[in-house]
Amino acid sequence: MKRMLSLRDERLKEKDRLKSKKKEKKDPSALKEREVPQHPSCLFFQYNTQLGPPYHILVDTNFINFSIKAKLDLVQSMMDCLYAKCIPCITDCVMAEIEKLGQKYRVALRIAKDPRFDRLPCSHKGTYADDCLVQRVTQHKCGHS
Repeated sequence: MKRMLSLRDERLKEKDRLKSKKKEKKDPSALKEREVPQHPSCLFFQYNTQLGPPYHILVDTNFINFSIKAKLDLVQSMMDCLYAKCIPCITDCVMAEIEKLGQKYRVALRIAKDPRFDRLPCSHKGTYADDCLVQRVTQHKCGHS
């Protein structure tokens, strides 16, 4: 059985002796204020009305690997899906990520070095591709928010 400390115990500090203040009850009729990030005007119900062909598509390492597993030609499949011209874009950090994976992913590396792919330079340190891609999308306000 655990023992309780009495309130007059010298081990208790002065601030601990004070009784905890009860939380103030909020008025239910008062208006609730929230900080909501401002969405760009081009987004209509999470759909960007300003997007149009030719589509520039940011390609990730997993995207290339899944296309290999499904035996799909990347550029052709994109065009079949979107019914428009598609330009796959690959960043330096995604390319570095594929190169790091080694010999097992040499097919993915060959696909990534395709001349139809646009190479996008990265200015950040390291090769962590996920943060880079998210930063690019939020910076250019494209796609979903």
